[in-house]
Amino acid sequence: MRILVVGASQGTGALAVKEALARGHEVTAFARSPGRLGFDHPQLTKLAGDFHQKASVDAAVPGHDAVIVTASATKLSAFKDNPRYFSAGTALVIDAMRRANVRRLVVLSALGVGESYRLLPPLLGPLMVKLLLKVPFADHIVQEEQARTSGLDWVIARPGRLTDGPGKKAYKKTAALEKVPAAIARADVADFLVEAATAPQWVQKAVQLGG
Repeated sequence: MRILVVGASQGTGALAVKEALARGHEVTAFARSPGRLGFDHPQLTKLAGDFHQKASVDAAVPGHDAVIVTASATKLSAFKDNPRYFSAGTALVIDAMRRANVRRLVVLSALGVGESYRLLPPLLGPLMVKLLLKVPFADHIVQEEQARTSGLDWVIARPGRLTDGPGKKAYKKTAALEKVPAAIARADVADFLVEAATAPQWVQKAVQLGG
């Protein structure tokens, strides 16, 4: 498959690029500074572009079989300037996918968004979702709704607290509204994102991740 990873220069996006390459896929790493990946591969194309610029997104999407959206602001202050950071860019991706007839969309959201809020610990939910991260979580709700109503073959990934370090490949993934471990390695989230981009069983499901 040919997979486009949006927001691929660091964090979970960069790990998704590595995972997809390890599985033998052709990958386009789309980011403002894709050179920050720090590695090359015969199956890898690095493409500089802006998640929030229509022309950039329109040029990136065609020719792929799936798009994984991992783009996120590196600082919370970015949401003061653009409270629709997630949803504004995702809207451009969805529009470009429709025009290019690219069907599979995988969106990286977060545990605690939407109906998964009830899965958070009693004290953590109000503190994180309704206070500290109120704006990003509110925009994730919009982003998830965009995916659900896109008409595409969408998958929403909702990981808990992200940690560094090697993945276990033994994490919990469930579309049921049930508790999962509170934290998960970014590498394991990347593993699921690539699985969701290539396998049929998660289509039109929001998946809780923990491990």
